[in-house]
Amino acid sequence: MKNEEFQHDLKLPELTIRGMLLGAILTIIFTASNVYLGLKVGLTFSSAIPAAVISMAILRMCKDSNILENNMVQTQASAAGTLSAIIFVIPGMLMIGYWQDFEFWQTLIVSACGGCLGVLFTIPLRRAMVVHSDLPYPEGVAAAEILKVGSSKKSVGGLKEIVSGGIIASIVSFLTNGLYVLSSGLSMWFSIGKGMTQFPIGYSTALVGAGYLVGITSGLAMLAGIFIAWAGFVPYYTLTEILPDGQTMKDFAQMMYSQRVRLIGAGAMGVAAVWTLITLAKPVIDGVKESLAAVRSSQIEKAKHRMDIDMSVKSIGIVFLIVTIGLLGVFYSFVSPANLPLNQTLTFVIVGVILAIMTGFFVAAACAYMAGLIGTSSSPISGIGILAIIISSLIMLVICNSFGIFDLPNGDKFATATAIFTTSIILAIACISNDNMQDLKTGYLVGATPYRQQIALLLGCVVGAFVIAPVLNLLYEAYGFPGALPRADMNPETALAAPQAALMTTIAQGIFYSQLEWKYIFIGIGLGVILVAINLYLTRRTNYALPPLAVGMGIYLPPSIQTPLVIGAVMGYFLDKVLRKKNLDEESIEMHKNRGTLFASGLIVGESIMGVLLAAVIVVSVTNGGSDTPLSIASEEFLNGIMPELFGLIIFVLTIFIFCKIVCNRN
Repeated sequence: MKNEEFQHDLKLPELTIRGMLLGAILTIIFTASNVYLGLKVGLTFSSAIPAAVISMAILRMCKDSNILENNMVQTQASAAGTLSAIIFVIPGMLMIGYWQDFEFWQTLIVSACGGCLGVLFTIPLRRAMVVHSDLPYPEGVAAAEILKVGSSKKSVGGLKEIVSGGIIASIVSFLTNGLYVLSSGLSMWFSIGKGMTQFPIGYSTALVGAGYLVGITSGLAMLAGIFIAWAGFVPYYTLTEILPDGQTMKDFAQMMYSQRVRLIGAGAMGVAAVWTLITLAKPVIDGVKESLAAVRSSQIEKAKHRMDIDMSVKSIGIVFLIVTIGLLGVFYSFVSPANLPLNQTLTFVIVGVILAIMTGFFVAAACAYMAGLIGTSSSPISGIGILAIIISSLIMLVICNSFGIFDLPNGDKFATATAIFTTSIILAIACISNDNMQDLKTGYLVGATPYRQQIALLLGCVVGAFVIAPVLNLLYEAYGFPGALPRADMNPETALAAPQAALMTTIAQGIFYSQLEWKYIFIGIGLGVILVAINLYLTRRTNYALPPLAVGMGIYLPPSIQTPLVIGAVMGYFLDKVLRKKNLDEESIEMHKNRGTLFASGLIVGESIMGVLLAAVIVVSVTNGGSDTPLSIASEEFLNGIMPELFGLIIFVLTIFIFCKIVCNRN
């Protein structure tokens, strides 16, 4: 595919001081938002589009701003926002009690080094997967179109949609989680013979926005997962197992879901991730071959121009060396407190770094292709994390057995923590490589210089890394995690779910303690094979699909989280139908849909930022001897009644109505 729109000798400022400062500010905002959203529901959002719109709105006040400068801002901000997905595993350090809070420097270095490796590993793939590929890159293309429209001085109305979505979501979140006058959802329980199941509806506006971005295919696949879990496995286990004495049927159903059904979902997700990697093997290998051939070509053969200049091999080597030294240092600082003999300490350090780098390169190539195929927001990072924690745990199990680590006090805990620490580096690599290719696609479409984008991505990783640890500590002190509450009097039900971190920690502990319920994982593996077969049949014989990873997530994630996602996805599908019935041209339809994308992003950002702000208020209150609900104005009688659920439902429906109006309105 050729990009004829821009001259290769076009000379415009790209990496500017003001752009980097704006990118750093947006990086902080989107990283904090994604950390909160990821810990709450196990999902993060692509910040490329909202970052592009905000950048255009601000830099438009400068007469000499241009499309390439705006592109660099969104490149930097989107990289750091994606890096926050490292939270899918690192909270496990607190869940097992190895850390008492998030170690700032270790968390920072792991995030920064892993992110930088993700950038480096995808540089050789740019030509094959961006320049010479027909992969759709949904977020990358959308961001490019928004930048093009903004550069033509036409109004995109984007800032209005993002701000309005953010205001609505932040107000709803404040009423729900601050004043406690609205419920966060409605759950209806049903008896099935002697068993029980539930039908919940979550009221999260952010998740409705996330569902709109995910799309109908993944939304319906998640709905299928909910049905399998709560209309199949949960009723079956509550019917066939004996109710423990003193336990209610509702609590029993929740226990069956947590201890059995979620492991089944994990097994299904693992199979889906492996299958995805298998299908990507050939294109990834072809891409690496083309990149290596380009490196060996002479300068004349390369005929390099501005839009085809990557970071030099020397620069890549220098950054790689610095990152490797950083990883060796942070691994040593992590292992040394165990006071092992020097040879054992060095073995853990060297093996851990080599394992992280080698596995990271493999997953970087896979994630880069997946991002182009289905988009950053829909890529199976969770599945990659599951595979990484299993691989890391099995290798650490072999080393720990050979050194007799399990005979030492807290040896099991050390082994689990080391596996989690290694996986956090791999996941950081996967997250950034997943985002990097979208940004390079955007840059290719708007005429950016690749090496400057790659520098911006590296900057985004470093800035974002400084934000992650403080925000994690803030949220931990305010809400806590399952099994890791900072104060004894905290309500476990208000803890942030951190679903992926809890799952990966469970898998690692199960491997090291020989207590993992492999039976249910094997059931999930069998189910995953069936789902892969069904999806293959659908994609080859029909126009439909049933992504097995999304089904696995539907089984694994709590249903109150899934339902607003499904609602958002279904809403987006019907809005598309409504727009097409108006006989609009494709350009107008895309304009309306982009408006919805921006409003959805605003909903996500608004609720997420309000969550972080409320966390700060809670921490200040608790540290001064106050309540962990300092802003609550609701009485106990009110909270136990039906009014919070009713008010929450009304506001939820009203938000959906506003969403639909914004997408369909002509203005």
